[in-house]
Amino acid sequence: MFAPHALAQSRDEEFLAVLGELGDASFLDKEHIVERLSRSGHPSTRAVLTAFLEDRLYFRAKDRKIVIVKSMDDGVAPFDLVDPVSLQDAGSGARDEVTRIGTNNRLRKLLKTTVARFDLSSPDPAVKLAAVQEMLRDLDQASIALLGGRAGVETDAAVKEEIETGLALAALDGGDPRARLDAVATLARRLRPQVRNRLAGVLEKGADGNFVEPDEKVRQAAAAAVRRIDRSRALYAGVETLFFGLSVGSVLVLVAIGLAITFGVMGVINMAHGELMMLGAYTTYVVQLAMPRHIGLSILVAIPAAFLVAGLAGVIVERTIIRFLYGRPLETLLATFGVSLVLQQSVRSLFSANNRSVETPPWMSGTLQLNDA
Repeated sequence: MFAPHALAQSRDEEFLAVLGELGDASFLDKEHIVERLSRSGHPSTRAVLTAFLEDRLYFRAKDRKIVIVKSMDDGVAPFDLVDPVSLQDAGSGARDEVTRIGTNNRLRKLLKTTVARFDLSSPDPAVKLAAVQEMLRDLDQASIALLGGRAGVETDAAVKEEIETGLALAALDGGDPRARLDAVATLARRLRPQVRNRLAGVLEKGADGNFVEPDEKVRQAAAAAVRRIDRSRALYAGVETLFFGLSVGSVLVLVAIGLAITFGVMGVINMAHGELMMLGAYTTYVVQLAMPRHIGLSILVAIPAAFLVAGLAGVIVERTIIRFLYGRPLETLLATFGVSLVLQQSVRSLFSANNRSVETPPWMSGTLQLNDA
């Protein structure tokens, strides 16, 4: 009955004992400790190694314990501490009570590789994908070995594609021309800037005037791959521009339709039409200021409020000015132009001339990425 609890407690104590050796260990000893921690099988290992990599692992001298610093923002306030075994809050500590456990480049590479190994074994494809993409930013021999070992067993298509990209980038530096040709063929289907730049590097010449890539077939394949990537990126950039143009243009079309309806029904050229739209936009901003903790709900309140404020302003303008100028288009134009100036200056006085941003609710935010272009 007590065996599982005793086993877990024993594992925690062993993990904490190994972790405690980091306090006064040399860099070489720290590497051995990291390897021992990675083999421990403790559920907190990844979090501890990640904190170590991010320089958030500290040694507290008064009780000779290792702690994780959760937040270290302003440089003055005490650190918020986390227990490395339970990963629960462990109170706070003054900055002079703890000492950061230092790292060097070699140790950081080991930590990066070890954390990546944990992530590549995760059942979550998103975690694995993020790990591979992080390794692609700075490929080294350890990362290449990890990717090579994972390539044959990975089942997720997106992760496998990223692994193939990393292995192809590594193969470009290999000695086998056939392997380099195969790598170029693989990379020609990738649109990320890193791949395009690496293929372009194959076509460069060294200081001696000779090509970096000695094999002409590889250079020709790389040149064709670069042209293919550039064409694809140009196509997708055009599609992206068209999409953004339609998005912005739809707003302008709605405003133009409102202006046309006003002129068609009332015979009034309303030069303050844009400013009435502006009042609706600032109404949204004010509603968000009034509901800072309910951004998601504020947009639902702001939509009818914007219509009401803009509509009320339009009624006031019509009742006080426009109704006396029907049939006199020139005077109407000048009067509404004056109204637009008054509204602009009123907004400047209330909110200043600086642009004000409206925060997008979480349920309306996000992106849909079709490819790396």
